[in-house]
Amino acid sequence: MAQQLLLLLPAPSSSRTFSKPLPSPSPTLSSLSRRHRVSFSAAARRDLLRCGMKRSDLVAELEIAKDKQPHSRRANGIFWILLLNFGIYMADHMFQIREIKALYLYHASPTWYQFVTSTFCHANWNHLSSNLFFVYIFGKLVEEEEGNFALWMSYILTGAGANLISWLVLPTSSVSLGASGAVFGLFTISVLVKMSWDWRKILEVLILGQFVVDKVMEAARATTITGQSFQVNNIAHVSGALIGAALVFLVSRIPFSSNDDSHKATKESK
Repeated sequence: MAQQLLLLLPAPSSSRTFSKPLPSPSPTLSSLSRRHRVSFSAAARRDLLRCGMKRSDLVAELEIAKDKQPHSRRANGIFWILLLNFGIYMADHMFQIREIKALYLYHASPTWYQFVTSTFCHANWNHLSSNLFFVYIFGKLVEEEEGNFALWMSYILTGAGANLISWLVLPTSSVSLGASGAVFGLFTISVLVKMSWDWRKILEVLILGQFVVDKVMEAARATTITGQSFQVNNIAHVSGALIGAALVFLVSRIPFSSNDDSHKATKESK
């Protein structure tokens, strides 16, 4: 029994080896690490402040550069003009909606809206594609330079003006349709709004102008139906170009305040 009691006695614990507390860091090491932490936090704070100042300066410079950069106009109106021409052509020739024929300009008894609507009508696919190619090129230039409203007004006024002169000159048995009066108007406007008295620009116009005009004359077509035959309406070509030049001249006479002046005025009011 005594042997059993002796066997049940716990063995000497080996935890005495771990009973001693861990040595605390020396005061010199703790103070040193404290100094490093303080110095690091101060340096990090200075760097963050410096970075923040640099970032704010960079943002300010970017905002100033953004204000100075001219705002480019996105061309959207030209695509609506193209879609309108294409939609009227599809309704006229593919779906054969009879009411579309009322949009043609009948010289014998014209209606006031036909001077405008006939510029969106075309006789066949070649007539449509050749005109819309140049409408897109020159119309996009006008819209990027002068804006959406100027594009629509240029298209309508030059096209309707060309039809008006054609109606005054051509026989009463004629029927006019096509956008080439507007094409030549947009071509003239796109050239004149970028024109300057720099001799290089004048030389470019003299050299390239005749070539471009010939190509546009070949492709752009204002069709006049006389009897049963289709004829190219050169009167509409010349009239559209002259009306485009007149529009640029008239608009240039209107005084406009520059963006810089308005920007300065808003600054002073603030």
